[in-house]
Amino acid sequence: MFTGIIEDLGTIKKLNRDGGNLHITVHTSITNELKIDQSVAHNGVCLTVVRIKGDSYTVTAIQETLDKTNLGLLKENQLVNIERAMKLGDRLDGHIVQGHVDQVANCVNIEEEDGSWIFTFEYDKGLNNITIEKGSITVNGVSLTVVNSELNCFSVAIIPYTYNHTTFKTIKVGDTINLEFDVIGKYVKRLNELRH
Repeated sequence: MFTGIIEDLGTIKKLNRDGGNLHITVHTSITNELKIDQSVAHNGVCLTVVRIKGDSYTVTAIQETLDKTNLGLLKENQLVNIERAMKLGDRLDGHIVQGHVDQVANCVNIEEEDGSWIFTFEYDKGLNNITIEKGSITVNGVSLTVVNSELNCFSVAIIPYTYNHTTFKTIKVGDTINLEFDVIGKYVKRLNELRH
C-alpha cells in the first residue's frame, strides 16, 4: 500500500530488456534506505527491488506491466516519481493507493493559473473507470483531487510544490501517464454492477 505522496524523484540510469522483462536501474537519494524485496512505486507502479549497487537499485517490470502502464516508454535519464510502501502507524497524507495501475491516459491540456497549473487528462472510457469531482485519483503515483470530471476526462490542480517535486514539471500535452482510480470508488462501482 502507498499514499500517493512522492518521496523523491528518481533518475533512470539504465534500461535492459530481457525477453518480455524490462530491468530498470534507478538512481535516487533514498537508495541507501532500500532493501532487496522491498516494494517501491515508480510513477505509481509497484515494483520489487531486486538489486542494489552503490547509489542505484534495479527493479523488473514484466510484459503485462509494460503493456498496461507507461513504464515501457521510459528513457535513460528520465525522471520518475518514487514512493516506498507505507508503514503501519504512519499518517495517511494522500489516499489509499495500491500501486496497481488501472490504465494509461494522455495529457490533453495544461493551463497556468496564477501560480498553479490545471492539467487535463483523457482516458479510454471502454475500461469503465470513473472519476468524481472532489474524489481521489493517482496520476503517475501522485495522490490528487479531481477538480473537473467528465465521462472519459478529468482535470487536477497542481500547486507549485507538487509541480516542482514530482514529474509534473516534465509532463507535456500528448504525454502518456499512469492512472490508478480510487480503490473505494472501484469497490462501490463493482457492487452496484453486481446488484443490477
